[in-house]
Amino acid sequence: MNRREFFKTGTQAAMLGALSATGPCARAEAGPTKSAALTPAVLKGFSAEEHRRRLQNVAFGERGVRACMRKHLITDYLPGHCVYNLGEYPASKPWNPDDWDERELDKLRDDGIRLIQLHEEWNDSQRLNGADKYSPVNPAGFRRFVEMVHRRGMKLIVYVSTGFFQRTDPDFREEWARQQDLVEIYFRYARCSPASPGWRAYLLPKLMHVLDDYGVDGLYNDCGYAKLWNNRQQPTPDEVLAFNESVTSDGAVCDLLALIYAEVKRRGGLVKLHISAANKPQTDLKVYDYLWVGEGGNNGDKLREIVKNHPPYVAPCLDMSRAKIAHEDELYLHAIPYMQFPVLLAGRPFTGERAQAAGVNYPRGEKCFWTHHLRAMGKHYREHPEGPHSYGWWDSCPGRPEARPTHARWLKQYLPLVEEGTWAWLEIGDSDLFAQPPPKDVVASAFANREFHLVLANYGQAAAEVVTRDACVPIADPTSAPRKQWQLPARSLHILRKS
Repeated sequence: MNRREFFKTGTQAAMLGALSATGPCARAEAGPTKSAALTPAVLKGFSAEEHRRRLQNVAFGERGVRACMRKHLITDYLPGHCVYNLGEYPASKPWNPDDWDERELDKLRDDGIRLIQLHEEWNDSQRLNGADKYSPVNPAGFRRFVEMVHRRGMKLIVYVSTGFFQRTDPDFREEWARQQDLVEIYFRYARCSPASPGWRAYLLPKLMHVLDDYGVDGLYNDCGYAKLWNNRQQPTPDEVLAFNESVTSDGAVCDLLALIYAEVKRRGGLVKLHISAANKPQTDLKVYDYLWVGEGGNNGDKLREIVKNHPPYVAPCLDMSRAKIAHEDELYLHAIPYMQFPVLLAGRPFTGERAQAAGVNYPRGEKCFWTHHLRAMGKHYREHPEGPHSYGWWDSCPGRPEARPTHARWLKQYLPLVEEGTWAWLEIGDSDLFAQPPPKDVVASAFANREFHLVLANYGQAAAEVVTRDACVPIADPTSAPRKQWQLPARSLHILRKS
């Protein structure tokens, strides 16, 4: 049975039951269920001695941590996400993956990337190339790229939206939308209502077509979130307002998201969701595997405080089109202590053509932030062909040469913390792990599996000292002598392994 046939039948191995979380912390959760066909190493590969070590380390954490912000059992977690730029859209010539992309994907795989995410350049949202928003600009090239990714053992998800749809598309219907359009760069996106039966009937088969016909591993949903409770416009004649809509319950949109999530999981896929900025969906329903946050965020400390207690799994992408950081390590300082890992922007450099393509209307011109930002990328690309290049909408201009090696370095340190079956205690409060409580600006988190790891983050502007109860070694320097005293420079992150 080939992949396409598997998706169409909906055949799936029995799902493992959700693992219950118990222990000293007030809040505990288990990760999403996992197909038995993809049994993780903790279930099929641990020796008796490895199970013993894991249980002993979990017991150490259970006894040692009496209070924390969140406790979590890590299951079905795939870190190492990369937004891969296939090329420009709109463009005079459609992108076409070739041997350059083969080499680029090799490098990404070798650096630990396991999930490739394509943004909207994969599709033909403006219908300029004979396709549409739910099909590729270059079908043959896209299928080759899917095969490239899968050959390297990585997964591929592609951009869709449950809300945004080009108002000038011949398929658009006025009764689908009532909110103000999103007019940026080359698009004029209506915000289609999740309460519209007509929009649902059109959208859902299109999304399943993306999964079933192209062999991708899931969807990145740029939701175009419609908050019906604060919409001052009158409902359209097509809407059915079936749910309670309030500031804490977005009924219609989350009902739609839950239905889509179930269909994707039935096909063995995954969903990454973006609501807006740093927001999460207002629902208790399971509607995503990964939540993208950070668009528009210009301050890492503020973003961290907003999203640190969002339900797992969070994929932060601080918006470097606006944000300033002191050094690349700062992105990981904000994320790793909270079981998050930043998204990498890579693939082909942005040339800026999408912001100034011939024959394409840019209604707001330079008054549009994104048009201005992407044209600046294009100017830098032409004037500095040697780089540093920019690789995404949310990248800085000019690009940052240390972004990629820093991502690879921290990902190598992060992966042992979050292997399948790890128990994590995030933002530890009262505990026996330290000789005395850490200073107020220091956050500690712990991760227990075959090894026991401590993560120490100093968010203060001054150096701090932490004394651990047990001797540890830094995993960045595993041959160093075990010790208990740790000098933490200002704004620094340290990952330790209990010896």
